[in-house]
Amino acid sequence: MARITFSNPPGAPMPQSRYSQAALIEGEGRRLVASGQVGLRPDGSLVEDPEAQIDQSLANLGAILAAHGMGPANIVKMTVFLTDTALVGAWRARRDTFLAGHAPASTLLIVAGLASPAFKVEVEAEAVA
Repeated sequence: MARITFSNPPGAPMPQSRYSQAALIEGEGRRLVASGQVGLRPDGSLVEDPEAQIDQSLANLGAILAAHGMGPANIVKMTVFLTDTALVGAWRARRDTFLAGHAPASTLLIVAGLASPAFKVEVEAEAVA
């Protein structure tokens, strides 16, 4: 199994919310790269509310992790795309609940748009086990 060490080394700024500046992965293990997840339900229908899209994208990511024998604690890097700065607080609160104290490396971007104008959030991740 891979050993994962998260760090906020001296010389780099402390994170502004719950994430780590780096994730060092050592040893044998499996690596999962998950495509960006949006607010689509498993049946393909769109969740309309932007904050509920955050919940659905995290649920989708959780399903992908579970299908590979992993969970949120296996995530080493998350990249999040939001189309509205007003969603940052909701994103951080829901991310923190999803990760349950785990703080992987993370990047948050505010973008002009995603693949569909109806999508307000997209979350991608890398995980190891």
